[in-house]
Amino acid sequence: MSELDERTIGDPVFTGAVPSPAAGAVSGPGTGVGAGMGRSAGAGPISTAGPGSAAGPDSGTGPDAGRAPGARPRTAPAPVGRVRGLWRRLLLDLSNPLFRNGYALMANTAITAVLGMGYWWLAAQLYDPADFGRGQAVITAMRLFASLTALGFVGALAKFIPLAGRRTPGLIVRAYVIAGATGVTAAVGFLVTLPWWGPTYAALGGLGPGLFFLASVLVWSVFTLQDVTLAGLRKATWVPVNSLGYGMVKMAMLIGLAYTLPGDGIFVSWIIPAAMALIPINIFIFGKVVPRHVRKTDTGAPPPRLPEIGRFLAGDYPGTLSILAIVYLIPVLIAAQVDEVAFGYFSMAHTLGCLIELLAMNMATSLTVEGSFDRDALAANSRRALRRAFMIIVPIVGVTIVAGPLILRVFGSDFADRGTLLLQLMALAVLPRVLIEIYLSGLRARGQARRLALVQVGLAALVLVSTLLLFPHLGMNAVGYGLLLSELLLAALIFSDLRKMLKYGKTSQSTITPGAR
Repeated sequence: MSELDERTIGDPVFTGAVPSPAAGAVSGPGTGVGAGMGRSAGAGPISTAGPGSAAGPDSGTGPDAGRAPGARPRTAPAPVGRVRGLWRRLLLDLSNPLFRNGYALMANTAITAVLGMGYWWLAAQLYDPADFGRGQAVITAMRLFASLTALGFVGALAKFIPLAGRRTPGLIVRAYVIAGATGVTAAVGFLVTLPWWGPTYAALGGLGPGLFFLASVLVWSVFTLQDVTLAGLRKATWVPVNSLGYGMVKMAMLIGLAYTLPGDGIFVSWIIPAAMALIPINIFIFGKVVPRHVRKTDTGAPPPRLPEIGRFLAGDYPGTLSILAIVYLIPVLIAAQVDEVAFGYFSMAHTLGCLIELLAMNMATSLTVEGSFDRDALAANSRRALRRAFMIIVPIVGVTIVAGPLILRVFGSDFADRGTLLLQLMALAVLPRVLIEIYLSGLRARGQARRLALVQVGLAALVLVSTLLLFPHLGMNAVGYGLLLSELLLAALIFSDLRKMLKYGKTSQSTITPGAR
């Protein structure tokens, strides 16, 4: 579990340390979060001797001192093995909250992907193809309405929880209530207009199914915000634990319901474990983590006020339209156009592609949190986050493109035949998405809400328009082509500004201690 008083890190890039003009020594700030993250660099000695200095090869202090003329030189110690070096780098990364939270969220995505593939493989084996496609369609619609406001709070919680101090509990509860209420309201409108959405959603007609759908929207709204709440509290290491437990229970229920509730077993097995997880996770958050966070971040400085948070949401919320459009709205529109069986083939490839895209967002979320704690280190942290993200994502994208047919064939030959190209296109689109997400996180950390909204609304519009224009000609693969072309174009447009963001040694704003506005 991560604490705010982190162990000393020897890299001044992470600590925000500044070299001393007199001696070149590195020291970290002595107060606030920086005091826990960078007390001293602990750098080893660096030789500055020239060829004729006392430390040169002819001196009596070098490694070959005392060696007889003509004797064989002493060999230097063997270099640290590659595996050992990677392990040391990993340990160093894990001692820094930027990478520890980022890696934890990436691990969560990996766990979600593995368990998700197992879940959907079991569903494909145990359920009728029509029930399989309908279950995915209902889950997608539920997540769309649950995310209408919940996703809008993701950036705000990541930014303001580190600064909220004594107002942290109220901030989290308000996010839960607003996200749940607006999601349920939108879902009521969906149920009232159910005949407009095609036969795939006809199963939601009736009082019982409708009420269960509304309850699922409320549950998923809170379930969505739990992860970013833990990340904002620097407890993202618990997110994969939550996902692992949820995934295992979900798979067990899927198997049991295949025989007792075959028509709706997929949707029910998706929601009930999420509802079960809300109680222990929130007891942990409000009973232990939040009080500790308040004590450690209460510096006496005034926390951010509601108008400030509201202004940020006004700029950041429109940006969530890009995620809603790509991950949820487009699948709902596709489900309204095709039959249940065809949607099942589409949704499997689309789900796997979105999981890869989430990897690009995970490190960016951690970057937003750390950028709020220390804006002076934003540029350095952005460079490091970008390198780590590409190190992890590029191999995954490569494997997905090459092995895409084999991955989907696990679910059946029809899944591979009809979904491979879509999965490959979505995987390729993740590469420009990394640049976009790092740029967006920098904008969030610096509070540039207007530009943040412009970029994300632009991306949403590009994806939707290109997909709708290409769908009559390319069918379901239009989603992949539209996503790739849109993200390449946007990455090219923001590239110049991103370079400036990465080059700054310091931002124009000073370090923010927890609790300061």
